[in-house]
Amino acid sequence: MIQKKIKPTTPSQRQTVLFKTNLTKSSPIKTLVKGFQRANGRNHQGKITVRHRGGGHKRSYRLIEFNRNNVNGIVQAISYDPNRSANIAHVFDIIKNKNYYILSPEGLEINQNIQSGSTSELHIGNALPLRNIPIGSTIHNISLQPFSKGKLIRSAGTSAQLLQKIDNRYAKIRLSSGEQRLILLDCYATLGIVSNIHYKKIKLGKAGRSRWLNKRPHVRGVAMNPVDHPHGGGEGKTSGGRPSVSPQGRITKGKPTRSKNKNNQFILQTRK
Repeated sequence: MIQKKIKPTTPSQRQTVLFKTNLTKSSPIKTLVKGFQRANGRNHQGKITVRHRGGGHKRSYRLIEFNRNNVNGIVQAISYDPNRSANIAHVFDIIKNKNYYILSPEGLEINQNIQSGSTSELHIGNALPLRNIPIGSTIHNISLQPFSKGKLIRSAGTSAQLLQKIDNRYAKIRLSSGEQRLILLDCYATLGIVSNIHYKKIKLGKAGRSRWLNKRPHVRGVAMNPVDHPHGGGEGKTSGGRPSVSPQGRITKGKPTRSKNKNNQFILQTRK
């Protein structure tokens, strides 16, 4: 992956930072695609509950196999997925004559053999129980229950590290947020880092590219009137004059959002 050079013929292109990737340009597999109707930030009553969403390019949803305990085959293609930050890989199982989409780890190559199970080799992209993964390994797509789908570490460029195995029952994992937690050794994880590691370095450069991605303009609270936002009004330009809040007056920066009622006994250390 290399940075894409754009001739700055307009002010927007001067700010743009994009990356070239050697992805396969092909149509999605019809059996692994379904229609996708976005809510655009509205609830079942049609009222806006999440602002600044709407429009965007039409998408179809790719059915990803997050449950990796029985996916074997050969990588046919590595593709772009409009519904997630990471790239996806098309895997074809010759024995079952079945196609899969999986999260593509960084370094996965076309025609590479993908394995799943306790006897799988220790290669990038293979899925094994935590019991069979060496301590210190970099992993992603981690399940929370044995033989269930992976739920942790699925976004672009993220990874977790296996720190310790305790009492032949639990694995101690450090997540990308810095949180440390216990997970059963029989849970599955995939070796490697999730692909598209430069995702956070992308600068869209112009408002139009944001609109393609279903993002509507975000007006600052300090630019509004007092009737519209708690930060609004004032003589001249102000910076709000109070801790940052939402239009409803709730603290919007720095306040923990995890519910105290959902504290998990398996979380050993919270995020940094």
